[in-house]
Amino acid sequence: MDQVSRIYLDHNATTPLRVEARAAMVAAMDVIGNPSSVHAEGRAAKSLVEAARAQVARAMGAVEADIVFVSSATEAAALACAGRELVAAPVEHDAVGAWVEDRLSVDRRGTVVLDEPAASALQMANSETGVMQDVPMGTAVCDMTQALGKVAVDFDASGIDMALISAHKLGGPKGVGALVIRRGLDVTPALRGGGQEMGRRSGTENIVGIAGFGAAAAAAQADVEAGAWAKIEKLRNILECALEAASNTTIFIGKEAHRLPNTTCFATPGWKGETQVMQMDLAGFAISAGSACSSGKVKASKVLTAMGFEDVAGHAIRVSLGLETTEQDVLRFADAWTQKLKKHEARAA
Repeated sequence: MDQVSRIYLDHNATTPLRVEARAAMVAAMDVIGNPSSVHAEGRAAKSLVEAARAQVARAMGAVEADIVFVSSATEAAALACAGRELVAAPVEHDAVGAWVEDRLSVDRRGTVVLDEPAASALQMANSETGVMQDVPMGTAVCDMTQALGKVAVDFDASGIDMALISAHKLGGPKGVGALVIRRGLDVTPALRGGGQEMGRRSGTENIVGIAGFGAAAAAAQADVEAGAWAKIEKLRNILECALEAASNTTIFIGKEAHRLPNTTCFATPGWKGETQVMQMDLAGFAISAGSACSSGKVKASKVLTAMGFEDVAGHAIRVSLGLETTEQDVLRFADAWTQKLKKHEARAA
């Protein structure tokens, strides 16, 4: 099937590169200086990095000095969590889960019970279910990777100590992210050397990626402020209504909770999520059976298992819409999925 006819519905895994980010990156490729150099070329490169830092800070509701550019939200998680004794719930992304102890509980709505924010890591929005958390003041580490660019965030007002974000989740390039650190706090750098990024992350800055990150963050902020995601939430609801009409056994995970506007996660007992992903891929739709950060493996979701859906955790898929998604796209998906469901039911009869 040619790429033109395909419909991309896996935006929580990664997003298409925004035109603003592409233009900023192309322009940055012609900036030859090293941001650490004091000559005119170096100052030009430094100015580009700082302009992007200001754009990301504005989108985060932070100040420029809070933003530390790194290679990914995964690196930001390591920088924020290493050497600290933090607890979390098993619904956290593996980038955070690798550094914390799973001691917090989560209910079937996906709500995490948090007793000691200062000793906890908590995601603002889950990548698989879209379920959003009320992040308490003073939370030690907050993963805002899925939230930034889809909902309004305000780091300064939140009282959070540190936040993780990634460019490619909001229309920026892959390979660049940031750790946002509340003023007065610090981290122990994992990469030592030239002392870049205020001594927190050494290594010559990826100015092309950072420029794209800044431009994407600014464009994403404008979309959030304009209410662009309200239309996507309506499309998500249209999709869920169509799927519910097709199946009275399908379970929609987290539907009772406050969710990201673009995300639906649902499980059909007896129909493996891996099978659905492959069948829909052949039909021209890109979807997911969970997080995209498991080395390409499709397995039962630990998030859904933790929420109490262990019986259907291996039968769930995630559909995540983007700003370019249309009503025709979601209705085409619903129709194709319904046809596959009927064939599955016929074989199982």
